[in-house]
Amino acid sequence: MQYHAFVIKYAEIGVKGKNRYIFEDALVKQIKRVLAKCDGEFRISKVAGRVYVEATGFDFDETVSALQRVFGITGICPAVTIERDGENNLPDVDGVCKAVVDFVDGVYPDKNRTFKVKCRRVDKSYPMDSMEMAAEIGGRILDAYPEMKVDVHDPQILINVEIREKLNIFSEIIPGPGGMPIGTAGKAMLLLSGGIDSPVAGYMIAKRGVDMEAVYFNAPPYTSEMAKQKVVDLAGVIAKYTGNIKLHVINFTDIQMYIYEKCPHDELTIIMRRYMMKIADILAARSGCMGLVTGESIGQVASQTMQSLMCTGEVVKDMPVYRPLIAFDKQDIVDISVKIDAYETSILPYEDCCTIFVAKHPVTKPRLDIIERHEEDLAEKIDELVQIALDTDEVIEIKK
Repeated sequence: MQYHAFVIKYAEIGVKGKNRYIFEDALVKQIKRVLAKCDGEFRISKVAGRVYVEATGFDFDETVSALQRVFGITGICPAVTIERDGENNLPDVDGVCKAVVDFVDGVYPDKNRTFKVKCRRVDKSYPMDSMEMAAEIGGRILDAYPEMKVDVHDPQILINVEIREKLNIFSEIIPGPGGMPIGTAGKAMLLLSGGIDSPVAGYMIAKRGVDMEAVYFNAPPYTSEMAKQKVVDLAGVIAKYTGNIKLHVINFTDIQMYIYEKCPHDELTIIMRRYMMKIADILAARSGCMGLVTGESIGQVASQTMQSLMCTGEVVKDMPVYRPLIAFDKQDIVDISVKIDAYETSILPYEDCCTIFVAKHPVTKPRLDIIERHEEDLAEKIDELVQIALDTDEVIEIKK
């Protein structure tokens, strides 16, 4: 069967009370964004707790793949939808039954299957209630296709019939990504490296409806243009879900070399990380962000022990630091990286500035008072170097 409509299901949005329309409007906006890149013509509408996508001249797989990148969608249901007639009437009981029988014939050439009919009658003008309608439709299917059998406990086919503002018939629910629509929870600044973790952190926080900017700390000539391009590509992976992303590229070389010259080498990673957080904090405030996002996970590396996280997070004074991967195992993170098509890019062998300057034996339990005392040795030039880094911020627009 050639479908021409999708019924879009959502979950959390439905419990937002009087504010639900805000989330529904954001969901419709994101659906329009992803479908604008697809072949075909699409009409998106929302009516009484349902979002509909009606399509012509489209590629089914391409359209479904696009919808699966829209946070807020929990189910994508390829459907037959029947509009009301000129007198605002839907088909009568016989008409509904015929439409469902035709649907089964079109979708399932092999009729040797078990089925169940689930009916939801929102339009109370129908003479039968939901249970009666389901039984009547099931009987008509058995009359038309005797080889089919009813199984109310574990059917091979679950036929959903919704009698609402439209008549909706569908039997497949393709999983969506869940979460909340982008733009419903403010904006954050992602500290994006070329590794596995930070792109996954960006994906996870975006899934909660957070819009995104990103900052990458570049260290030429110690890092190559290919390392930078790798990060641009990873930002592009996230942008498939969020829409366009502004990527800030900060030249961090002079700051790193100054820290390397003045500070104990076992504290290099912690102190460099603190200055990355300071710069990200300033950029975030300028961009109207409401927090920083990192890919840190407790104990994964020396700079992510509880003591290290306390030291690096302490420099961010005016906004929270969100760490969506904080309790994830590495394999959990890798699995998500693979799912969002970031993994193969993340493992490309181009060094970033943190891995190049890492000490052989980094401190794992830094004390904040000692770190701050050693940072005093940077006082002569560090503020000037930070300002230069901010003034030479290269902004790359990642468009998707």
